[in-house]
Amino acid sequence: MPTWLRLATAGLSAASLLAVAAPVAPGAPARPPVIKQKAAGFGNVLATRGHRALYFWNAERDFKVRCTGACAKAWPPLIVRTRAAVPRRVAGIRGTFGVVRRPDGKLQVTRNRRPIYTYAHEKPYQVLCDNVDGWFVVRV
Repeated sequence: MPTWLRLATAGLSAASLLAVAAPVAPGAPARPPVIKQKAAGFGNVLATRGHRALYFWNAERDFKVRCTGACAKAWPPLIVRTRAAVPRRVAGIRGTFGVVRRPDGKLQVTRNRRPIYTYAHEKPYQVLCDNVDGWFVVRV
């Protein structure tokens, strides 16, 4: 059983399952917190290193975070420890990456000025919620 599934079964909240970038040795290039992966019916999509599809919400533009509380439980944000964990460009992936500070003070990854999220009810390699209530899978 994968570690993330054991944690989920142990009753940990979705917030504890947020992706966090691993520390990087000084001088080493940052390992991006995102990857490109193929998704059936969608082509290439942006995903976490754990192969969970990433989404954006149409209600959020220009570094504005509106998905908090219950919304963030259903749509866990992609969180990193430092700005340095997110390179501006990621080889092989279109778009510009960055971070935005959430109302709780954590740093959330952005792509093209939009905060990005996973969906709590998806397993790795799944895309269940494209074009649902303004949420769209990030295509790359």
